[in-house]
Amino acid sequence: MNISGLIHRLPKSAKLFILFFILALSFGYGMGYKFLFKSTDLTPAGIESNYNGNEEDEEATEMKFKKSEGEILTIIHTHAISMSLIFFALGSIICITSIPEKLKLFLVVEPFISVILTFSGIWFLWQDILWMQYVVMLSGLLMTISVLLIVGVIFWQLGKKVD
Repeated sequence: MNISGLIHRLPKSAKLFILFFILALSFGYGMGYKFLFKSTDLTPAGIESNYNGNEEDEEATEMKFKKSEGEILTIIHTHAISMSLIFFALGSIICITSIPEKLKLFLVVEPFISVILTFSGIWFLWQDILWMQYVVMLSGLLMTISVLLIVGVIFWQLGKKVD
């Protein structure tokens, strides 16, 4: 069964459903990104202090304490599950686009790799394997770039006319 390009043949109601899902999801992702910027400054040191605290940093403007095991497990658990579901939904939509198969494959697989790397990296960082802050930062950046690409492709494909 070939589903490539199915998005172009969907009825207007289905396209609107996808459009507003993507808009709402993008809003939520954007607010999460804003929170991430506020809590980590999007720097390796900020990522480390967000999970491991900064009590020893005399120049810190905001005191942060190392997260408890329960807190870190809750963060990882909720984010890994919810982001996997988000990427499952986005990947399902990407599968019905008419983009090249290699790009499609990258866009449906990469976000899951980034979820695994980001949140296992947070766990190892919390375990004081401090170089993992770079893995977390890079995989999180790649995840965000993937989201932007996926959303852009979906918007483009929704507006594309059937040949």
